[in-house]
Amino acid sequence: MGLNLDEKKAVVAEVSARVANAQTIAIAEYRGIEAGDITLLRKKARESGVYLRVLKNTLVRRAVDGTPFAGLADHMVGPLLYSVSTDPVAAAKVLHDFAKGNDKLVLKAGSYGGKVLDKAGVQALASIPSRDELLSKLLFVMQAPVSGFARALGALAAQREAAAT
Repeated sequence: MGLNLDEKKAVVAEVSARVANAQTIAIAEYRGIEAGDITLLRKKARESGVYLRVLKNTLVRRAVDGTPFAGLADHMVGPLLYSVSTDPVAAAKVLHDFAKGNDKLVLKAGSYGGKVLDKAGVQALASIPSRDELLSKLLFVMQAPVSGFARALGALAAQREAAAT
C-alpha cells in the first residue's frame, strides 16, 4: 500500500534531517536478498551509527535536492538501500563489508564531500580506517616511547640490583 501525502512529507523531512548532518551517503541495490540477511545488515548499521533504510527514490531525490548529495540523483534507479552516516567511512564500510559476504547486495554509488563516487570509489572509501581505529593507532604510537622508557628504566634497575648482590 502506498504512502499518503502526509506520510511522504514525513519521510522526506526525516531523510532531510539525516542528510543535513551526514558526511557520506552510500547506495546499494538489494534485489534478491532474504529478509534475515537484511535484518543482520540493519543490526550492523545500528551498531556503527549508520542510518540504513529502503526508501522510494523519488522521496530521497526530494530530500537531497539542494544539498551536496544532489549529484546522487542520477544513480537513484531501481530497488535501493540507502546508507547515511555522520562518520565519513561508516556508511560505505557497512555496505561494502556486507556485500563481501552476500553477492546479491550490489554497491551502486555514493557521495562524500560533495563528490559523487562510483562503485570503486565507495569501495576505496570503505577501505579507509574509521576515526576510532585511527585514534587507537595514534594512542598506541604516543604510548610506545613512554612504555619503552619505562621498560629501559626497569631493566637498568634490575641490572644494578643484580650487580649489587
